[in-house]
Amino acid sequence: MHSEEEDPVTKESAEDAAASGQAPGDGGGFAESGRSARKHRAIMEAARTVFLRKGYDGASMDEVAALAAVSKQTVYKHFADKKRLFTAIITGDISAAETLTHAMVAALADSEDVEKDLRHFARRHITDVTQPHLIRLRRIIIAEAERFPELARTWYANGPERAHATLADQFQALARRGLLRADDPLLAAQHFNWLILSIPLNKAMFHGMDAEFTPSELERYADEAVRVFLAAYGTG
Repeated sequence: MHSEEEDPVTKESAEDAAASGQAPGDGGGFAESGRSARKHRAIMEAARTVFLRKGYDGASMDEVAALAAVSKQTVYKHFADKKRLFTAIITGDISAAETLTHAMVAALADSEDVEKDLRHFARRHITDVTQPHLIRLRRIIIAEAERFPELARTWYANGPERAHATLADQFQALARRGLLRADDPLLAAQHFNWLILSIPLNKAMFHGMDAEFTPSELERYADEAVRVFLAAYGTG
């Protein structure tokens, strides 16, 4: 008898995948068009809800199928097993989170008002990162880091590590213009990120839903992060 992680891709799944030129159950291809695309999105949304509610071990493909209003066979048509579905959720949310502040970060190098633009970024960044579903997702990734070390490393590499590198490039450009002092732009980026996030993120990780913050609280953390950062790295 197969476990949730071992259910095979059905014959129908393999045939549909072959017809689309897609390897069966790898989570790709189906998001391209039409009814399959809608089902793919429904499965992803349902799976995210189930994983966030019950964690990896507690989640079942049956429950995902029921919540998505599709058959279990359809779930396996899109994702070969629970592990691949979980991986798709994590990598998809990494990509979504990365795009939220990318444009703001990319524009920092050309800033004419560094304090104002850093404050604008910090307020948006702290709001995005402390969204309840992302906090719950972060907890799950940490809890499953030994079972899925590659996934945990991917989260870190494509999340914090890439964000730090991108921000470091902007700080280096601002330093060349004489608007920041940053002998080590990467360290400056890491300092700035944790000045923004450390207090609310650490509290949220351990307090669950009791750690929800008001917009004014998050703005205060963001604004104070910019003030302290510029006291260390500013040129004014």
